[in-house]
Amino acid sequence: MRVATASDIEPIVSTLTTAFFDDPLWGPAFPDERHRAEQAAALWRLCASSALRYPWTLITDRAEAVAVWIPPGGTELTEQEEDGLDELLTSAAGSDVAHAVLGIFDQLDAAHPHEPCFYLSLLGVHDDHRGQGIGMGLLADSLALIDALGEPAYLESSNPANNARYERVGFVARDRITTPTGHVVTTMWRPAR
Repeated sequence: MRVATASDIEPIVSTLTTAFFDDPLWGPAFPDERHRAEQAAALWRLCASSALRYPWTLITDRAEAVAVWIPPGGTELTEQEEDGLDELLTSAAGSDVAHAVLGIFDQLDAAHPHEPCFYLSLLGVHDDHRGQGIGMGLLADSLALIDALGEPAYLESSNPANNARYERVGFVARDRITTPTGHVVTTMWRPAR
């Protein structure tokens, strides 16, 4: 595990794009499968680039797995990036997609805990490396750093298949968010250790 740098952005975006291509929440958010990868990549590039202002984007050697953490008191995007998000999404995927993605973000933001915590914004493994345990290994290593600081952690699980994995490393379900499409996102909390 290492801290990502600006030179890692393209491999990070590639990993996140493949990791979330068929995600139950983020896949359908970009409904045109022919253009989904390029459209979603615009969002993942913004999120990953913005998060680099904190030393908490953790990756495996060649970004086969990526964990984007936002530290306590931090934000996923800067105020300027927030202001330009609608335009970025509209340019990448059209106004309907922009509206839907912004609505998802609003729902997730509303459920975010008020307590200071490390927030796992994104965790993904490149398709070429799935099933090898590197994603959960990266998560465990990340949590060891957070535990050493005595801080809690929070995430939103967009794929119910991952909930048990998160529970195995100490997260517990906190709430459920139902998006307009009927998809359920589980918010999860891990107390400080």
